[in-house]
Amino acid sequence: MSRIKLFIPLIIFAVLAGFFWRGLSLDPTHMPSALIDRPMPVFQLGTVMDPENKVTVDALKGRPALLNVWATWCVSCKVEHPYLNRLAEQGVPIFGVNYKDDTVAAQAWLKKLGNPYVLSVIDQDGRLGIDLGVFGAPETYVLDGNGVIRYKHVGVVDDRVWSETLQPIMANL
Repeated sequence: MSRIKLFIPLIIFAVLAGFFWRGLSLDPTHMPSALIDRPMPVFQLGTVMDPENKVTVDALKGRPALLNVWATWCVSCKVEHPYLNRLAEQGVPIFGVNYKDDTVAAQAWLKKLGNPYVLSVIDQDGRLGIDLGVFGAPETYVLDGNGVIRYKHVGVVDDRVWSETLQPIMANL
């Protein structure tokens, strides 16, 4: 019996090592969303380029598209922006949600760096972001033609994310 007690620390170490190994193999960018396969939340917001022009969720319907949550204060958004411009030039429809940002700064950003968005709504108080379950910017959603959320990506969209994940999902819609 006393020899078995000697192995207890080894057994505990092995179990803990197994948990740590499993934790290291998980994707830290994978953020499941309760909104997958559900309609976009209802909203009525002004657009960045025309704050007085109120649009609703109906403006996002009609064809599969990306919905990109961005802000001028977001360093990763600045990294992602040139790639979004390239996607828009290739004909990929992208809608924006300017999240908790200054509208004048957002207008200047789009004028200086290019505007990949069909339209970008102003979510100054973050209400739409809360309804979407936004963790932070950038986040990108794939919407089908009916405005139903089909996928959520947390982080920068680059060539790898587009070609391996987002583009195949959009192609199947």
